[in-house]
Amino acid sequence: MKKANLHGYHVRKTLVVMEDTLANETGQFADGAHLTKIALAAIVQNPYAGRFSRNLDKLVRNSDKLGAEFGRRIAELAGKRKIVSYGKACLVGVAGEYEHGNALLTTRFADPVRDAVGGGKAWIASTGKLGGPGTPIDIPLAHKDALYVRSHYDTITVSFADAPAPDEIVVLFGFATRGRLHARLGGLAAGDIKGKDGLR
Repeated sequence: MKKANLHGYHVRKTLVVMEDTLANETGQFADGAHLTKIALAAIVQNPYAGRFSRNLDKLVRNSDKLGAEFGRRIAELAGKRKIVSYGKACLVGVAGEYEHGNALLTTRFADPVRDAVGGGKAWIASTGKLGGPGTPIDIPLAHKDALYVRSHYDTITVSFADAPAPDEIVVLFGFATRGRLHARLGGLAAGDIKGKDGLR
């Protein structure tokens, strides 16, 4: 095992991807504020790479502290922009198991991030897969207070030229400041959830 440098994990690198969408695919300018999406990632050594272990505590135990780091970063990056949508994902190097990535995405990891963006009533959309360097991963996005707000179903797609190595996990969180530009498919609107409980 490589020496731990962040809350019991060996983190090789952290990354930020930020994009601002000013017009949609057919050139229509934003209907209101532009859409900002932010992806945060940490490249973490996988202590279980190449072997089976029934207990995954080495990944789960301090994941709340890792989540707190993600929360601190998104609060800093968002500044005065309000985060309304989010989602989480993992990309596991090929010497690991998909379950190893999921061990870093539990509620223990996610709750500090949820707190950092002002709370959220809905459960957090999640995905993951195995892959090597350059593998793209789609981070699902959904409204943080009600999962069924159709206008906020979205993704942010990222890839990293040098990650994950076979013994690494890329753990990711994605965020958005609004729903899709010119969403017009009906369904529950963000304004309809005021004062209601979200869905877990």
